[in-house]
Amino acid sequence: MQQATIVIAPTITKLPDGAAGAVLVTGSHGGAYPASLAAQAGVRALIFHDAGIGRDDAGIAALGLPIPAAAISHLSARVGDTADMMARGRISRMNAPAAALGVTEGMPCAEAAALLQQAPPAEPQAVHVAEGREVLHPEAAIRPLVLIDSASLVDPEADRGAVIVTASHGGLVGGDPKMALRADGFAAAYHDAGIGIDNAGIGRLPALEARGIAAITVAAASARIGDAHSVFDDGIISAANPTAQRLGAIIGHPARAVLLAWTRRQG
Repeated sequence: MQQATIVIAPTITKLPDGAAGAVLVTGSHGGAYPASLAAQAGVRALIFHDAGIGRDDAGIAALGLPIPAAAISHLSARVGDTADMMARGRISRMNAPAAALGVTEGMPCAEAAALLQQAPPAEPQAVHVAEGREVLHPEAAIRPLVLIDSASLVDPEADRGAVIVTASHGGLVGGDPKMALRADGFAAAYHDAGIGIDNAGIGRLPALEARGIAAITVAAASARIGDAHSVFDDGIISAANPTAQRLGAIIGHPARAVLLAWTRRQG
């Protein structure tokens, strides 16, 4: 059996060539939608970020895949940063197929990826989890409320000036401030992915402050990552940039009330 290659992808929504049949190391969380993308791509094995694990273990749903899969602890490496995962990341969880290949809790990411190169080939699977995008117009709103399960669904034109609630992690993908938000929204909300090492799970907030965009994150324990309705309905604010705080965001309070208030706010 030919040994698999290791392919690196800061986000699973943009896989490089050669992902099929490879060991994929991605900075994305291991929620249901990323798991479906991995299965469809036919990766041989998968290492992802555990995003604080969080409510209903949503950050590690990909461990339910039939292929070897493992998660990197949010306390060991930055979410969205595969270079950091490979350099500092430590395994927090793994499924039985990964454990059978020798992957253990606390193992360095690079060592685990090398072990997973021995995984048997996997056929692409037609696993489909629809990623949601919904545009709401609450009562008395002067701007739309956009609920999206992934920041990859932001529309640069249609979402200009909107209150954007995304269930993606609040980290900078690849450390790039330009990736913080693909539209000039009025405000944005994210999942904090457990915040984690170097406060990586809230890295988008200062980047959006520089653009004058109010931004908050909700605590991993309060809402499911990858589920915008959970972020909106269940999320408790864990961090807020100065603009968001000036506009009424209070850490420890439900996100829903302030997000609705922002849809009604002038200027």
